[in-house]
Amino acid sequence: MAGDILSVCVFCGSSRGVSPGFAEAARALGAELGRRRLRLVYGGGDIGLMGILAAAAHEAGAEVVGVIPRRLNALVDQPELAELIVTEDMHERKARMSALADAFIALPGGTGTLEELFEVWTWRQIGYHDKPIGLLEVEGFWAPLLAFLRHAEERGFMRRGVLADLLVGAEAGALIEALGNHPPPSGHKLPERERGRSDG
Repeated sequence: MAGDILSVCVFCGSSRGVSPGFAEAARALGAELGRRRLRLVYGGGDIGLMGILAAAAHEAGAEVVGVIPRRLNALVDQPELAELIVTEDMHERKARMSALADAFIALPGGTGTLEELFEVWTWRQIGYHDKPIGLLEVEGFWAPLLAFLRHAEERGFMRRGVLADLLVGAEAGALIEALGNHPPPSGHKLPERERGRSDG
């Protein structure tokens, strides 16, 4: 077991992507969570990388908890789960997923995956939680995003150290270990208002 991590929330695509490597990475992460007897919290459903991840985790012995909004639950089936939590909307879904997790990992995905990732990362930076967050790199998927984030940092829109707080790894077991050993942010700080300057 890595650190005090007992439960990992994984954000990932509801599509499989164009490369078999994405499915292989989802399957490997699910198997690793099961091998470590960690609980998987994910977005529910049996489609895309989500379904592959959940099935692999269950087969490997992990407790799998799906969290899905009522509207989406009517459109998909679920693999075998220990628990299915149906929420009223996306906001409640994300809050429940966050509360159930000790750490977060993002696999490749689209706008929903990115939105979930950035929300929990922002929450960590401003002190709503101190749970570690990582990206599982697959075939360079995250490289363009990381390049943009470095650009944002260089242009003064991200504090130094924020990007370094986001862990990136290409191997599931090593990333889980890194998350378990990752310290809280060095300071939950919002930008200080300049003296004598109003926001109006």
